[in-house]
Amino acid sequence: MAEMSPLRRRMIEDMTVRNLSLATRRSYVHAVAKFSRFFGRSPERLGLDEVRTFQVQLISQGIS
Repeated sequence: MAEMSPLRRRMIEDMTVRNLSLATRRSYVHAVAKFSRFFGRSPERLGLDEVRTFQVQLISQGIS
């Protein structure tokens, strides 16, 4: 199994501290992975402009 990236580890730790449910944490990690795949880059290398572009793309597909 591949080692977890520092960004993913930090995200999971932060969500755990906030007491988010396991299902919510999985959903958020999945959403970030989908965001990253859309641009073909690590989420560490994506910014607010990419977040907006991704949101516009989701809305155009009828996804909220």
